[in-house]
Amino acid sequence: MKTAVVALGKIGLPLAVQFADAGHEVIGVDVNPGQVELINKGTEPFPGEAHLQEKLSELVPAGKLRATTDYAEAIPGADAVVIVVPLFVDDATWAPDFGWMDAATRSLAEHLTPGTLVSYETTLPVGTLRTRFVPMIEQISGLKESEGFFAVFSPERVLTGRVFEDLRKYPKLIGALTEEGARRAREFYESALSFDERPDLTQPNGVWDLGSPEASELAKLAETTYRDVNIALANEFALFAQDHGIDVYKVIEASNSQPYSHIHQPGIAVGGHCIPVYPRLYLSGDPSATTVRTARTLNASVPAFLVERAASLLGSLKGLKAVVLGASYRTGVKETAFSGVFPVVDALRGHGADVAVHDTFYDDEEIRGFGWDPYTIGDAADLVIVQTNHPDYRELGSEDVPGVKLIVDGRNITTAENWAGTPRLVLGDGSTSTHQQAEEA
Repeated sequence: MKTAVVALGKIGLPLAVQFADAGHEVIGVDVNPGQVELINKGTEPFPGEAHLQEKLSELVPAGKLRATTDYAEAIPGADAVVIVVPLFVDDATWAPDFGWMDAATRSLAEHLTPGTLVSYETTLPVGTLRTRFVPMIEQISGLKESEGFFAVFSPERVLTGRVFEDLRKYPKLIGALTEEGARRAREFYESALSFDERPDLTQPNGVWDLGSPEASELAKLAETTYRDVNIALANEFALFAQDHGIDVYKVIEASNSQPYSHIHQPGIAVGGHCIPVYPRLYLSGDPSATTVRTARTLNASVPAFLVERAASLLGSLKGLKAVVLGASYRTGVKETAFSGVFPVVDALRGHGADVAVHDTFYDDEEIRGFGWDPYTIGDAADLVIVQTNHPDYRELGSEDVPGVKLIVDGRNITTAENWAGTPRLVLGDGSTSTHQQAEEA
């Protein structure tokens, strides 16, 4: 099959590689000329994706995968077009911003040829494929869905850093407008993917047809929104435990020993492209979902809450040197999408602190590029806030930050032994003696 992949980012490029590795003739289109140039040289444009470089080194020289900035080169004659263009959400209104998606849809529609399967993998609000993108393609291309082309929603369900592993692990969901569209989508994905045995599932692992694009859209939103709501509940428990001398981590472990309890872990922030965003996409179609809205608001409030608590314990943060450990939104990735570092830095600056940031994956120049001062381990500081659970931060202690007056651990990765003599506030751990020291500071 000839397959075109639109947007060669951290999900789109591994997908293109997967399709090419399965024997498809693949051409990817991306608006970034630098990205395209690197891919055509067989060089991964971003680090951290397992097996990506070795696969590029094999597939590109063999002519099985190439990239372009020109839709006219990529789309005509394709058997399938897979779209993985980012969809953004307005921070102020929480409304979806379809700018990039609309532009990509218009561009592919201008060059679409009859018989093509068009698969949207970008997470969308429920109803978007049927009511927004299909009419747009029909109007621009002059083709009619289910006659001239076939549209399907098939959400990506992978995590950056382990895309190839996750493609094997999880069922591939599809939802088409017609039975013929579903048949073509199943045929396409079964030709491109292989699946691990999953005896825990109620049906064999593979391509699962949910019957409609709306069901497939909701499935992706539901699985991610569940996590945000669950984390909010864990944070609610953690904030309560914080003020009542209770170790919430022991409580969660005890609760989860019963098979009907699956409480997640609390944390200073919920970051990444997915969990902070998709609940807002859900809310765009279901604005009365108070549980989802409350959870998202609570999780967004935790960074400011912990900074406020630090200010209370120290009396004031004005003029103090505050260090944020971790710019990445999670451990193991060089990615700051919706990272908690942004609200933490904003809250610290709002209290008059002099803020510096450290991250294992970013050098000083890159840190400055975000508008922050870089921090070097060993330099003096008054306050430390752990924002990312990078393994390196587990080993740090008071001697690594001369003059430190308080450490706020938002990820529960530090130890009381390493920070002996320093008041230590761990989100949700209200039972430790170091917490009592912090309360008395």
